[in-house]
Amino acid sequence: MSEAIIANDRSNNIEIVRLSRNLGAEIRNLDLSHELTEDEFSIVHQAFLENEVLVFREQDIDARDQIAFGKLFGELSIHPFSPNLVDMPELIVLDNHKDNPPRLTDQWHSDETFREAPPMATILRSTITPRLGGDTMFASMSAAYEGLSDEIQRLISGLEGIFDFKPFRALFTNDLESKKRLRKIEDEHPIRTHPVVRVHPESGRKSIFVNPQFTIGIKGMKDEESRTLLTLLFDQAKVPEYQFRHHWEQNTMIIWDNRSVLHYAIHDYYPQRRRMERVTIAGDKPFGLGASYDGPYIGRPEIILSEQDAPPQDGEGPVRNFKR
Repeated sequence: MSEAIIANDRSNNIEIVRLSRNLGAEIRNLDLSHELTEDEFSIVHQAFLENEVLVFREQDIDARDQIAFGKLFGELSIHPFSPNLVDMPELIVLDNHKDNPPRLTDQWHSDETFREAPPMATILRSTITPRLGGDTMFASMSAAYEGLSDEIQRLISGLEGIFDFKPFRALFTNDLESKKRLRKIEDEHPIRTHPVVRVHPESGRKSIFVNPQFTIGIKGMKDEESRTLLTLLFDQAKVPEYQFRHHWEQNTMIIWDNRSVLHYAIHDYYPQRRRMERVTIAGDKPFGLGASYDGPYIGRPEIILSEQDAPPQDGEGPVRNFKR
């Protein structure tokens, strides 16, 4: 059963409906083809910090509306590898079909963590959706961190992950011009380090900030040590309780928090066509537990119990042979 919170604003009722325990909420009764008021954006922003993934359905909008919505959160970034439009370089067009199979995104990752300041959020909008498949999965790495034992939390608290744009290296060939382009990209995006445990700059939550697509090691560890620990941390994204799975319909838009969420685009729709438009919002340099954070702590909402959640009275429940 979903939980709904009603917020009155500009004679509209914005409804926030939670979609899973640890992340994900749907925003209803908000038309993104119109400019949001300050109060409306404040409601959306608070829901974003609390739920990490927001879903907006039945939005008859275009790329310029999507860009305008993204700019409410901050400056947009331009991806160094993905295809975009000349007149809108911030917009990435992901158009996959039988002649252009999907690639690189069927792995748990947070977008562009090879950057010194990775994007704070990604906004993805569906324009053509397959009849079967093509879902996107999300994993809350703040919930994953909270699920670790105290000992593992202490172990990883001061560590730094090593990040590289490794999946995109396959885009370069061995010809001279391609090698020159690769060297230029390497100069622009050298190997980086980020804290394994990241403190969210707006909510104060701690999260596991490594991913199998871009994290290649842990600073100061031998390869085999690093591999063992990273596998443990990567596997936390596979825990169902930390996940939310979204099935796309046309004119749906999602924003997710790259600072605390991993995602995985499922490729089971091929050779059907799936066309998405994406923008990313520039972020800041990640900081860990050693840095000071004096902002508010914003946790995920509590579960609101209803009358149906009351335990059965004596004699109403099933007869148990063994007491718990």
